[in-house]
Amino acid sequence: MQTRREVLTSMLAAGAAAPALLTGASAFAAPVPALKEAFKDDFLVGAALNTAQAAGHSRSNPLIEAQFNAIAPENCLKWEYVHPLPDKYDFSDADTYVDYGARHGMFAVGHVLIWHNQTPAWVFRDGNGGMLDRDSLLARMRDHIHAVVGRYRGRIGSWDVINEPIDEDGSMRKTLWYRIIGEDYVAKAFQFAREADPDALLLYNDYSIESPAKRKGADALIAKLKAEGAPITSVGLQGHYNLNFPSLDELDDTIADFEKMGLKVPMTELDIDVLPAATNTADVAFRMGQDPALNPYAGGLPDEVQDRLAQRYADVFRILVRHRGVVDRVTFWGVTDGDSWKNNWPVRGRTNYPLLFDRAYQPKPAFYAVIKEAAA
Repeated sequence: MQTRREVLTSMLAAGAAAPALLTGASAFAAPVPALKEAFKDDFLVGAALNTAQAAGHSRSNPLIEAQFNAIAPENCLKWEYVHPLPDKYDFSDADTYVDYGARHGMFAVGHVLIWHNQTPAWVFRDGNGGMLDRDSLLARMRDHIHAVVGRYRGRIGSWDVINEPIDEDGSMRKTLWYRIIGEDYVAKAFQFAREADPDALLLYNDYSIESPAKRKGADALIAKLKAEGAPITSVGLQGHYNLNFPSLDELDDTIADFEKMGLKVPMTELDIDVLPAATNTADVAFRMGQDPALNPYAGGLPDEVQDRLAQRYADVFRILVRHRGVVDRVTFWGVTDGDSWKNNWPVRGRTNYPLLFDRAYQPKPAFYAVIKEAAA
């Protein structure tokens, strides 16, 4: 019987000889290997889905079903979508997302419970339009978490409880959650999530915590949460990287650091930006004007950059595989380059290439570079 390495090696050879294997709705056909099979002994491999994909109405769905065993929702579980008004919940898209994962045996992630973005203004206001007091906001937070997490108890296996509470300098981000409730809003959110689901993985999720200043702040927050008995199980590395950041040592050290704290370290939103840097943050609220210098590959990605992207993905996955066990999931933020948020952030209309599959649903050199790390 062939070993996994032998099977993958033979499939890679066949794939190299037949690069155009995906056509239309037929999507993924042999001999292209599947990420979920290649890394089945290492970690789950997932993708973030938009509403059409979760509904099964996208051309990319056969690819999703062939390649991934975990899914995350781009938007449908964020507060502004699922709880748009004080007396109104809308679970229609979220139900569709969870049902899709269940039908295909996929691990479903809940993204996100508490965040400073995509949260309606009414959440922080009283009936007269004034700022809500601490106790009332805590009650509102608890009701929301119990309603959302409770609805999917046993069906969603992991929740991003807190998203991006740390600022670039390592201090607590001065959001309305922080200003009204205080620093313990983070611990309270974890408490409420655990009340609603005793078994789900509960994450603190953030970007750029591989950088020294921000990691120092994350370390301090996690140490405080653990000292207070908050039921945090995992730290999610968003993984919005580029060809240079983070350094491989920074990534390796970050995972090892959180592992020493007894936490799982999933990669929750992986993509690798190949365009010239427009900012050093991944804050979705940041925007820039049009600049042709920031969109150099509108006509296609040069081979040299394609090769750099493949090498970068191989280097990142080599570290993730080394930490398998503590890295229990790797989720890409999107399915193909055409789906990626990076095409419109922070400069609208750019043409970016941050994922493993191109706009024609074909595997890129980066895909095969990643697969080789499973076969190594």
